[in-house]
Amino acid sequence: MDAQSLFDVKGKVVLVTGGAKGIGRMISEGFVTNGATVYISSRDAKSCYEAVKELNALGKGKAHAIPANFYKEEECQRLADELKKRESKLHVLVNNSGSNWGAPYDEYPSSAWSRVLTLNLHRVFDITKLVTPLLEKAATPGDPARIINIGSVDGLRVPALETFAYSASKAGLHHLSRVLANHLGKRNITSNSLACGPFQSKMMAATLEAYRETIEAGIPLGRIGTPQDVAGSCLFLSSRAGAFVNGATIALDGGTLVGSKL
Repeated sequence: MDAQSLFDVKGKVVLVTGGAKGIGRMISEGFVTNGATVYISSRDAKSCYEAVKELNALGKGKAHAIPANFYKEEECQRLADELKKRESKLHVLVNNSGSNWGAPYDEYPSSAWSRVLTLNLHRVFDITKLVTPLLEKAATPGDPARIINIGSVDGLRVPALETFAYSASKAGLHHLSRVLANHLGKRNITSNSLACGPFQSKMMAATLEAYRETIEAGIPLGRIGTPQDVAGSCLFLSSRAGAFVNGATIALDGGTLVGSKL
């Protein structure tokens, strides 16, 4: 029961959607540096191949790119088909791809709901369903296959910013993750979500530039998240150490949710 074996992911096959940038990139690096084979997919093909080149230079594990535009249902199918050609099983699926839209309440467009909910929620279900046969082939009672859904603290609280579709989509994602945990647990597949607080990413860049001091002042630990924080959480959930965790929503936020002041 040593720590090295408890948290071992060497040789596991992992798919990270949105794995070329931001939190997804942090997660991908965590898996590759610990000996996993990681497939990165997003619609930005150039970023996918650049990330793969950087990750493969780290050694230990391997990285591959399968670019796909998840706004298109047929692209999700193409991703699953391509993955099935390359691998006989999938040990870990990280549903990380997402989008945001901020606008004042009176100006919030209907199109924002379609765009954000499609990527942040609808396609999570579609992609998960499409790769479930590969997850089932990797799953055993003692070492289940894992689904990790990257949610947000804004799906657990009322956000400060006017990001109506985003917060609703993440709340829906957290609950979808629990529903999948119940349904797929019977197939030896776990499903958990990480409700992430602020991390350095393209999505958060403008907000952090303008309000970083205020944001950090509202976090009990006094800082935003690091690559090690989110990668470590994913390694835990994907290893023997996290094999009995199913249906959980873990707040990865430095205490943001409990740090509000009256």
